Amino acid sequence: MPFTMIQIQPFTFNPFEENTYLVYDETGEGVVIDPGCYEQSEKNTLAQFIESKKIKIKYLLNTHCHIDHVLGNEFVKNKYNIPFLIHPNDEPVLRSVKAYAPSYGFNKYQEVLPDGFLADGDTVSFGNTHFEVLFLPGHAPGHIGFYDNESLSLLSGDVLFEHSIGRTDLPGGDLDTLLSSIHQKIFTLPDAVVVYPGHGSSTSVGEEKNSNPFCALNLSR
Repeated sequence: MPFTMIQIQPFTFNPFEENTYLVYDETGEGVVIDPGCYEQSEKNTLAQFIESKKIKIKYLLNTHCHIDHVLGNEFVKNKYNIPFLIHPNDEPVLRSVKAYAPSYGFNKYQEVLPDGFLADGDTVSFGNTHFEVLFLPGHAPGHIGFYDNESLSLLSGDVLFEHSIGRTDLPGGDLDTLLSSIHQKIFTLPDAVVVYPGHGSSTSVGEEKNSNPFCALNLSR
């Protein structure tokens, strides 16, 4: 099996300071996860990086479909003519964005709907990389994460942050469900796994097990 050198390039876009991720490997193939690029300058930043590295984009992926994570979906899907994949439970969340986007000042938001759906345990492959799909509801009903066992990397969306967790007061959110996702799915991964969240800095599974006050897993040790 070929050795994979995965590269994870973050971009912080839109007023919500959302983390968009471009993930690619040594084959030159990659995926865009949660494009939050809304302004043309933000779209240019993403596209110019992709062009500079000569990356062939294979998929557009959403961890979940809150407005700050989907503002650039239409741009990425149409520019690279690629399949757009989400969890089916988040399709209603995605469809609702066009109704409330203007109230947040995003009058130029363009809706694009998914080409297919992902479920827990599915694999998303590009180049020599194989992401395992983890179903992580609680922040959003169809929230998923993308885990690469070889590089010990988790693209976690808005479930787990550095010393914090995702909010659960939005429609479809539930605190008990979120904590269950963290404890049963994320905290069963190796401590060395690097967590790349939807906002803020990266962290690790081990760090959050030991010091995240919202999870308090250390109390059971």
